Amino acid sequence: MKHFVSALVVMLFAAPMATLAQNDPGGARVVFVQIEAQPSLAEAQARVRVYARDLPDVNGFALGRGWYAIALGPYPEDEAARVLDLYRAGEMIPRDSYIARPSDYGQQFWPVGTRTPERAAPAPLPEVATPEPDESPREARASEARLSHEERAALQVALEWAGVYQGAIDAAFGPGTRAAMAAWQARNGFEPTGVLSTRQRAELLRQYHALLEGLGLETVRDTQAGIEMRLPLGVVTLDRHEPPFAHYTASGDLSAQVLLISQPGDRATMKALYDILQTLEIVPETGARSLERDGFTLTGAGGGIVSHTRVWLEGSEIKGFTLVWPDDDEDRRIRLLAEMEQSFARLPGTLAPVAAPATAQRMDLISGFEIRRPRLARSGFYVDERGAVLTTAGAVRGCGRITLDETHRADILHVDETLGIAILRPRERLAPMRVAQFQEAAPRLLSPVAVAGYSFGGLLDAPSVTFGQIAELRGLAGEAHLKRLALAAMDGDLGGPLVDAGGAVLGMLVPGAPEGRTLPEGVSFAATNGALQEVLAKGGITALTTRETMDLSAEALTNRASDMTVLVSCWE
Repeated sequence: MKHFVSALVVMLFAAPMATLAQNDPGGARVVFVQIEAQPSLAEAQARVRVYARDLPDVNGFALGRGWYAIALGPYPEDEAARVLDLYRAGEMIPRDSYIARPSDYGQQFWPVGTRTPERAAPAPLPEVATPEPDESPREARASEARLSHEERAALQVALEWAGVYQGAIDAAFGPGTRAAMAAWQARNGFEPTGVLSTRQRAELLRQYHALLEGLGLETVRDTQAGIEMRLPLGVVTLDRHEPPFAHYTASGDLSAQVLLISQPGDRATMKALYDILQTLEIVPETGARSLERDGFTLTGAGGGIVSHTRVWLEGSEIKGFTLVWPDDDEDRRIRLLAEMEQSFARLPGTLAPVAAPATAQRMDLISGFEIRRPRLARSGFYVDERGAVLTTAGAVRGCGRITLDETHRADILHVDETLGIAILRPRERLAPMRVAQFQEAAPRLLSPVAVAGYSFGGLLDAPSVTFGQIAELRGLAGEAHLKRLALAAMDGDLGGPLVDAGGAVLGMLVPGAPEGRTLPEGVSFAATNGALQEVLAKGGITALTTRETMDLSAEALTNRASDMTVLVSCWE
């Protein structure tokens, strides 16, 4: 299968090999026997050394687009056909090897130090022993009968991978499995008997395992993490243990990474880990996610990688793994992932507990990983029972994605650019702890007020509340839709609710300085309730109102204002 794909790569993407002559001195057309292709130079160099130990005339060439070919020759065309047949019959080269033209190839990388010849003389025809005849169908059935349950199931898995079998992996060789065997035989040049001989079974399994060649799959017992599983030690190596991860980082050109996940905890800890991992750069945002009672799965694709995480909770131990792999090597990734998951086993013990809070926002330094950060983070507040949010227009302008509390996706329902106010609607219905009630009683100068907001852009787990007074009922230029405040707010507070002493909303904190100017310390501005309710009406939302006035304690006021406040994040 790999070589068939490689042939397509050669046909579509190969760079011309201009310096290689098309004919030998005798006038015969010169060709190569291509036996393999690899998706990286490191893998190709490793494989070409293996072939060079047993075969003459081994060459390595660049194909273009990151692929590299291993080829025998050059030979005159008629002799190349004989070489191909003899080596195939002797099982010294893959059955899907084929004749290739010199123009299919680019720069030569093997033998080391050689240059592509101007004129190539034919190599002598190798001597290959004639293979013994294959088993008869009766002998094949007899050898097949001696297979174990596991060996029979393994053949079905390989047939499924080859694309000829879609049935259950049950080790039962019924009509579906027999038809698949016949289809595979026909595809590979064998008589389609529906019963694989010993040699054919070996070839099928060789093809199946060929994808994993060069990855150096070995069973690793990581006693610190308490995990045993097969890992591709040909491309990753243990770098460090940093709870809750054992880091296996790339050891060569392939941008691969494996994390063993191990920590004590319960379902709440597991849920926190589920949230945390989704904020890390190694888990791209696009992909399926599934959180279950005793485990979770995370997949993500983007930025040139595909990431897959599988975690299980057993007793008081959370264990699992993450595989990060290049996104242009999907066949090998799927095969490797299956090998890793099937081999995963728990050993006693876990890595040390992680001293961290139960929310994702404060785990940005977990095990040395950086979390994804929004381009801009501001505040907002809930204005209806379904979770609609008021915020500033500047908080959501030009965003590729908008989230509420970094978890819930939201869309812009309505924007008033003149007033600088936006309404957001979450994609899923939310249940806010508190919905804003707008104060209908007119505010008084110097009356105490407070603003709730994410002053530090979400670095803290909860909103901050800043206290102040109403300094003026209009803006600096006499704007009727603004109030001037004697209150030291920060940029992260913009979009947060301005509340009176009883927690009723008097407005929303907005930028108030003229363009190109900065405000003195302790001066802030809020859009009035009239302006806010006008925008809400245009968005189809009826504001909740009140005339009740109270004088809450600072703690009670903080709780009431915080319950309606939400972090609004703008992502690229």
